Amino acid sequence: MSGDPARVDVARAAIVPGDGAFGATMRALDERALTPALRRLVARDGIYLGICVGMQILYEFGDEHGEQRGLGIFPGRVGRFTRAPRVPHMGWNALEPLRAHPFVDGLRADDYAYFLHSYRAGVDEVTLAACEHGDRFAAIAGRGNVMGTQFHPEKSQRTGAKLLDNFLRLAGAG
Repeated sequence: MSGDPARVDVARAAIVPGDGAFGATMRALDERALTPALRRLVARDGIYLGICVGMQILYEFGDEHGEQRGLGIFPGRVGRFTRAPRVPHMGWNALEPLRAHPFVDGLRADDYAYFLHSYRAGVDEVTLAACEHGDRFAAIAGRGNVMGTQFHPEKSQRTGAKLLDNFLRLAGAG
C-alpha cells in the first residue's frame, strides 16, 4: 500500500499490512488521509486485503487500548482473547473453512496458518474461515471485494501462498 491517498484513489487493489495496534493503525491512516481513500477504494469495488491488524480495522470498533473506531466496513467489534490458554496467540493453527468466496478457493480444513495476535473478531456473517485458541474467532473474513486474514499469509507457507495467489487473481494481476 502507498502512503499517498492519490495513489490509493487510482489503485485497483490495496494490501493493508498487519503490524501494530488497532488505534495506532487508525490514527496513522487518518493522519495520512488514507482512511477516506480506503473507503473510496472499497466503494468503487477496488480489492482490499487486510493482514492481521489490517483485517481488524475493517470492523466498526476495536477494544485495544480503549474503544477505537475502525473503518466500519464489517459489522462488529474486535476484542481481546478472553479464554485463550496464553496471549498472544503465536504459532500455527488449523483453519476451519466456513463459507465460499473466491479468496478462499482451494482452502482445506487441514490447512494451517501462522498467527501472532492478542485481539480477534468473533465468528459472524463475514467469517470465511474460523480458528480456535480458547475463543473461536474469525481467521479469514470477507465480503465481495473486501477480505482479510487475522494471520500472516506471508509467513504461512503453502496456505498463505494460495491465498495471495487468489488475491492477485481477484486484483487482475495473477
